[in-house]
Amino acid sequence: MKAMILAAGKGERLRPLTLHTPKPLVRAGGVPLIEYHLRALAAAGFTEIVINHAWLGQQIEDHLGDGAQFGVSIQYSAEGEPLETGGGIFQALPLLGVEPFVVVNGDIWTEYDFARLRQPLEGLAHLVLVDNPAHHPAGDFALHGSQVSEAGEPRLTYSGISVLHPALFAGSTAGAFKLAPLLRDAMAAGKVSGEHFGGRWVDVGTHERLAEVEALVQEQR
Repeated sequence: MKAMILAAGKGERLRPLTLHTPKPLVRAGGVPLIEYHLRALAAAGFTEIVINHAWLGQQIEDHLGDGAQFGVSIQYSAEGEPLETGGGIFQALPLLGVEPFVVVNGDIWTEYDFARLRQPLEGLAHLVLVDNPAHHPAGDFALHGSQVSEAGEPRLTYSGISVLHPALFAGSTAGAFKLAPLLRDAMAAGKVSGEHFGGRWVDVGTHERLAEVEALVQEQR
């Protein structure tokens, strides 16, 4: 199973850090955020990684290279203009192949064990959901047993970790588009499974949440 790390965002809320550094290379605990994912994916047995990029993307390629230092093989999907989540994944499909693949947002930090995703996918998507953080109290989706739906309670937040089948993008065309509408259509058809992760997870979208990750990393040491 291949894995894709989404790394094309500009990280505007992390300025001035991201004026000259792409968000995935912003450091927490002295380590670029994206390196936490690469090491965790490698430890879970994922060796073929695709990374998309746009803003200052060459810096990402220069820093990570072919991935050998992390025990993985990296291919890059360069976006001249950001294609949003859906469009970015769609452009990378030729690199990802015809089997289900893991997707990880490059701007999260987590202790989730990616090895849990190495199992057959029933349906079109499998989402990892987390407890709603303070900055997103309403959540995104509901989890009923192992099925994810748009309606219902309790609400949970999409972690930015998923397994997607290429067929989810059937009918899509090149260009910028969001992933969420495709997921909602698949949910309506009963083709999205999910799980609740109760461990540590941070959406590193602001200076305050970057400081939170710094504290968690120091606590681990």
